[in-house]
Amino acid sequence: MTRNRILAARILAVTADAIQLGIWPLFVGGATSPVNDVLDVAVGAAMVWLVGWHWVFIPSFAAELIPFVDMAPTWTVAVMIATRSKGDQSLPAAPTPGTLPTTTPRARGSVD
Repeated sequence: MTRNRILAARILAVTADAIQLGIWPLFVGGATSPVNDVLDVAVGAAMVWLVGWHWVFIPSFAAELIPFVDMAPTWTVAVMIATRSKGDQSLPAAPTPGTLPTTTPRARGSVD
């Protein structure tokens, strides 16, 4: 998983939740409810494609099917949980003070 995929998944999740919150009156159990369901299926599939399968996508998807529970930013929370430890794997960790060796290696053949 690359940093670009993680970033894309996070942007997609925030965008999907913002769309659902921004136009929620249209999605509340009316004629456009199938549009909301299609959006959730598409976002769920995109999340699995971008970051791989994670168990947290199941409760997020289920919550999106329940009226008024889907008002919570479930996709954003799910993708943050799924990628919380994977975002820094592509870069080596920076050394912290005190973790560097206090002695320097001796040159070959040197004498104390």
